[in-house]
Amino acid sequence: MTTEALFAEDAYRREVTARVVAADERGVVLDRTVFYARSGGQPGDAGTLRWEGGEAAVVEATKGEAGAILHTLAPGTAVPPVGAEVEATLDWARRHRHMRMHTTLHLLCSVLPGIYATGNQIGAEKSRLDFDLPDPPAKEWFTERLAELVAADHPVGMTWITEAELDANPQMVRTLSVQPPRGAGRIRLVRIGPEAAPVDLQPCGGTHVCSTGEIGRVEVLKLESKGRQNRRIHIVLPE
Repeated sequence: MTTEALFAEDAYRREVTARVVAADERGVVLDRTVFYARSGGQPGDAGTLRWEGGEAAVVEATKGEAGAILHTLAPGTAVPPVGAEVEATLDWARRHRHMRMHTTLHLLCSVLPGIYATGNQIGAEKSRLDFDLPDPPAKEWFTERLAELVAADHPVGMTWITEAELDANPQMVRTLSVQPPRGAGRIRLVRIGPEAAPVDLQPCGGTHVCSTGEIGRVEVLKLESKGRQNRRIHIVLPE
């Protein structure tokens, strides 16, 4: 019952016609979807499912069993029948905010080379990244560095490597709290900057913008101490 995850190859696809393969009170499983399932600190997508004679609001997509993506419906809503053809449409404004935020967190990693992230949370309004960093620079320093990287409009792309290649280059993993998913035999890398000299390169299954210029203005709201060495960096995207 594996769901084809179309967002892994094209984060800008907003809708798709799909077939219902399972449906119950927990949610709806489609044969393919544009809805990102919650993982790695990024929330699952929301949106709508429409079919002949019905419509339902998806409150969040989550991971189900055996590679399935579960579209959790709003309480009391209609459930499409198994076998029905549905039009699955994202809440694009929310998804695009997540894409901009997620790419910004990768840029934060790039300005702290050799420092591991210990936790993260992506949100449409505010996001945060935790680092093993006892003596961080001031929040203004981070805001300035991020502004420079956004203004440079670096391309954002992806490539795939084998699990064995990642094992041979463990330094690619920048997060201690989230490890790349294994078992499929390959790992997706997100690259910011040119292939020959990337600004950032690390395993990631989330959705991202196609260039840093698309992020827009970033502000580091505050730095927070979360232990002897752990520092939490809060970011917002002012309109």
